[in-house]
Amino acid sequence: MIKILAIESSCDETSAAIISDGRVLSNIIANQDIHAEYGGVVPEFASRSHQENIVPVTEMALKKAGSELKEMNAIAVTVGPGLMGALLVGVSFAKSLAYGLNIPLIEVNHMQAHILAHFAEPPFPSFPFLCLTVSGGHTQIVLVRDHLNMQIIGQTLDDAVGEAFDKSGKIFGLGYPAGPVIDKLAQKGEANIKFPQPQIPGLDFSFSGVKTAVLYHVQNEVRKDADYIKNNIERLCASLQYTLVQILIKKLIKASVDHNIKQIAIAGGVSANSGLRSAIIETGLKLGWQTYIPRFEYCTDNAAMIGVAGYYKFLANQFSSLDITPSARLPF
Repeated sequence: MIKILAIESSCDETSAAIISDGRVLSNIIANQDIHAEYGGVVPEFASRSHQENIVPVTEMALKKAGSELKEMNAIAVTVGPGLMGALLVGVSFAKSLAYGLNIPLIEVNHMQAHILAHFAEPPFPSFPFLCLTVSGGHTQIVLVRDHLNMQIIGQTLDDAVGEAFDKSGKIFGLGYPAGPVIDKLAQKGEANIKFPQPQIPGLDFSFSGVKTAVLYHVQNEVRKDADYIKNNIERLCASLQYTLVQILIKKLIKASVDHNIKQIAIAGGVSANSGLRSAIIETGLKLGWQTYIPRFEYCTDNAAMIGVAGYYKFLANQFSSLDITPSARLPF
């Protein structure tokens, strides 16, 4: 039996999980509400909160899994990408534990772990599959040939789709994070405002133009009606969400055709969006895709996905030295 303690602290969630032979025994996540007051994640506050949370979160993960530290065979930890100060807390903690317990340390790429979240519980996708990885910082289409063999075949040239949601939400006065609020309001509105969709060749994305179009539209309408946003918030959210989802789906269809792959998965925080989830399922039914959508718990940042990635790296004997350092811009 291979037991792994996993640590995730790349942004504003402190998480610890226990994985046994690839199966998730516990997955504890501590969120940080303070950032909402500032309209975005404040790195210094995030780091301090991680320092406060990491020990109790780890203790809770062990307790829920009915496990003890001495039973662990390795420690897996996120080394990037993410906020440097936040990553430092998790990596330092993981290195100390690995050294003290005299067990291997496994470094994990946060974005690759999002994809491997699909192996946290069945049904598992078959190889090769395509994974649309969408979050506040990344938008990628990844060709996944094996658990540890992945290739980015398309990515954003500017903003990530999560940024487009949050920045547009700021224009709408919805606060931070705006994505979940936009999703909720969009379900009540009609997507009858046309925002332009960028014509980017290949499988790459661009979202900065959509954000600018939203800004200009709102500015023009507010000049005519000061209450425009208040009176049209549901249709604004529905139209924005529809536009962003269509951009993602069109590229995913192209990737599926270009690579002749019908095993399709989504991952990352934005994969919790109901509009995207519905569009993936509907498109899959039309085109004969086998679609894989993780539970909400495994969409946002969590240590279970780090542990699953760590498990497959353990099997491949891919261990790290204790002098590793985190990287805020860790390449895929």
